[in-house]
Amino acid sequence: MSKNARDRYHHGALRTALLSAAVTLIEERGVHRLSLRECARRAGVSHAAPYRHFADKDALLMAIAQQGFDWLHKSGITAMDQLEDPRDRLDAYGVAYVRFAIEHPVHLRVMFTQQFEVPDELEYPGAPAFELLRETAAAVVGPDHDPLIAAAAAWSLPHGLSLLVLDQRLPSEHIMNIDAVETLARQIYAMWRGPLGRSP
Repeated sequence: MSKNARDRYHHGALRTALLSAAVTLIEERGVHRLSLRECARRAGVSHAAPYRHFADKDALLMAIAQQGFDWLHKSGITAMDQLEDPRDRLDAYGVAYVRFAIEHPVHLRVMFTQQFEVPDELEYPGAPAFELLRETAAAVVGPDHDPLIAAAAAWSLPHGLSLLVLDQRLPSEHIMNIDAVETLARQIYAMWRGPLGRSP
């Protein structure tokens, strides 16, 4: 690592720079062409430098997923802050999920398309975000319903909508920018609470 690189990267900054480089590479080339060597080149450090933080490519991908799940978890907490009605909280988490997905599409793909070998002493990276969803969904359906099924049902809508948007399967006027997507998400949740949520 050069002196300039040492000066530039300190207190974990190199790790952050490598993660950023990895996300950019995946966006440009896809996961299969990601390499620690190219991340190092883009960060301006030696080929050996990334191994101080990541044992291999899989560890780098897991770190991207962890970063994404952390952001998603924080987004959900922020979205539900000061909301008391259980259904309002669940819907707010769902809208936050969609916004997160559109703002961080590479993270979303890595989070849900990669298989990770998680050491026994570590928690699966998505556990806090899913537990927040499970608790929030359980508060809506009550104790007579399986909270896991409630969480899966609540997860299906924002995740499915996110993929439809990212894959450009919806009319362009609804997905032209992040604000349009968020408006669409809110409209869909309102419809599920209204006409589509009522028994015939």
